[in-house]
Amino acid sequence: MINIRNETPQDYEIVENITRKAFYNMYIPGCVEHYLVHIMRDHEDFISELDFVIEVDGKIIGNVMYTKAKLIDENNNQKDVLTFGPLSILPEYQRQGYGKMLLEYSFKKATELGYDTIVIFGSPNNYISRGFKSCKKYNICVEDNTYPTAMMVKELKPDTLDGRKWIYYESPVMNINENDAKKYDDSLEKMEKFHTSTQEEFYILSNSILR
Repeated sequence: MINIRNETPQDYEIVENITRKAFYNMYIPGCVEHYLVHIMRDHEDFISELDFVIEVDGKIIGNVMYTKAKLIDENNNQKDVLTFGPLSILPEYQRQGYGKMLLEYSFKKATELGYDTIVIFGSPNNYISRGFKSCKKYNICVEDNTYPTAMMVKELKPDTLDGRKWIYYESPVMNINENDAKKYDDSLEKMEKFHTSTQEEFYILSNSILR
């Protein structure tokens, strides 16, 4: 039996542990995503209505969390949008469709709340099948006027974006203090840190821009 519901305070430790297991050694030796989850819930940009867990036979095996973000055009007009992350599925349940279920459910709920655009950073291989496209196709860049390869956009409502140039600004909560993240990780049960090929892939992708 599969159930998707909002996270509750009783789930917090479970969710942070799932996030830690899902991301440990994926992008760096160790990870910071579980610390982000830990601090995100108290931030003003956090959207509790879009904070979901997915259960299989009563066991929480994944979660997704959303925060507010914004786009600003060349005339200083602002558009409120969403970003999500972390999206976490326990390693033993990955590649079985649970992340897809969780995302599609969250997209539906976000649309019901009146949101029409999501901007994320991630691997295109994981998200283009969910309707995400390159930020450049929507003329959305970051502050230095570049179009990161890893930045993707999904219109929850067709033809929401009209082609004008936008600059994307994510929530300040995403600017993680690495020292604080390390201290938090060190306070938890020890997990081995090591180098992986996915870390090199992440480095290449996160430092690439579209021309």
